[in-house]
Amino acid sequence: MNSDLTLSIRNLDLSFRNWRGESQVLHGIDLDIGRGERVALVGESGSGKSVTARIVLGTLQELKSARCSGEVLFAGRNIMDLPRAERQAMRGTDMSMIFQDPTTALNPVYTIRQQFHEVLRRRDSAISESAAAARCAEILREVSIADTERVLQSYPFQLSGGMNQRVMIGMALVNEPQLLLADEPGTALDVTVQARTLRLMRELVRRHGTSVLFISHNLGVVREFADRIYVIYRGRIVEQGPAASIFDNPLHPYTEALLAAIPRLTGGGIPEIQEDSEAFFDPAVRHEDTAA
Repeated sequence: MNSDLTLSIRNLDLSFRNWRGESQVLHGIDLDIGRGERVALVGESGSGKSVTARIVLGTLQELKSARCSGEVLFAGRNIMDLPRAERQAMRGTDMSMIFQDPTTALNPVYTIRQQFHEVLRRRDSAISESAAAARCAEILREVSIADTERVLQSYPFQLSGGMNQRVMIGMALVNEPQLLLADEPGTALDVTVQARTLRLMRELVRRHGTSVLFISHNLGVVREFADRIYVIYRGRIVEQGPAASIFDNPLHPYTEALLAAIPRLTGGGIPEIQEDSEAFFDPAVRHEDTAA
C-alpha cells in the first residue's frame, strides 16, 4: 500500500443473499484517500455509498447474508482479512464514524460524559477519571461547546439536535483517528445548522490532519468540503476527480443530473438520465479522472 494513502479500496464487490438467490450491489469499487485528504462519495439513495462505508468500518462483513470480495487496505492491512475482534478494536480508535442522525446514534440512557469515557477507554483502558474529564472538556471546546460541564452531565434528549451533532463530532475525533467516515452528517438538521456543522468538521479535520470519507446524496453539500469526489451509481463508480473539475466539467450524464438537482433560485427542471446511451457505463468514462 502506498504510504501516502490512508485508505485504498480495490475491486470491491458486495452481494446479499436473499430468497431469490444473490443480489450484487457493489461492482468493482476502486477508491483512494490520501493522508489528511477529504474525499466525498456521492450518489442517490440505494447507490451503494453507505454500504461501502460500512465495509470500511468492518461491520457489514459480520452479516451472514453479505458476501464481500476485493481489498480494503487501511494502515497497511486488508480489513477484509482481519478477525472480527481486530476489526472491532479499530472502531473508535483508528477510525470513527459520524452518523446521519445524532439523536439515534447517541445512547439515550447514558450521559454524554459516560459515552465519552467509554470511547476514550477503547484507546486506553487504564485512563484515569481526571485525564478522561480533561480530554472531554478539551474536545468539546474544539467543537465550539463552551458550557462543557453542563453538556457532559446531560443526556442526549436534553440537548438540541445541533448540540448533539457537535457532541458526536467530538466523540468521533476524541481518540485522534486516522480516518473519519461521515455518513450524511447534519442531514437530519435544518440547513443552517447543517452548514455550520460542515464548516466545523472541515476546520477540525484540517487541524487534526484526519482523512475523511464523506458520504452524501447532494453534490451541493460537498462542494466546499471535499478535495476530491467519487460519483457512484447503482454500485459502480461512474466518475471521479478533483472537486473543482467535477463541478466545472462533469463527464458523465449521471453527474450532470446530480448537479442539475442542486436547488437554484432560478428554478429549472432536472434532465432525464439516458441510461440506454452507449456512454452511460462506458469504462473509459467511468474511470477517467477529470484532472487528466
